[in-house]
Amino acid sequence: MPSISTTGTFEECADELNDFVATLQRYPHTVLAFALRAHLCGLLQALQAHGQWSSAEVTTFLEELEHEVLQSGGS
Repeated sequence: MPSISTTGTFEECADELNDFVATLQRYPHTVLAFALRAHLCGLLQALQAHGQWSSAEVTTFLEELEHEVLQSGGS
């Protein structure tokens, strides 16, 4: 996976996303999950379209996401 080039960028972005998602509390969690999935799909497609990530990198990202979700979700 590509490395994060600027220290602090991930943490700052995660904090801002967390603050923004908190403003969406009027929506059920399921609606948020589907909306975020659609947005993530678009972001991953854009990374590929602009040559920033290969198909293999997207696949690895999704496999890691699935593993993290299932591991912490207690399925």
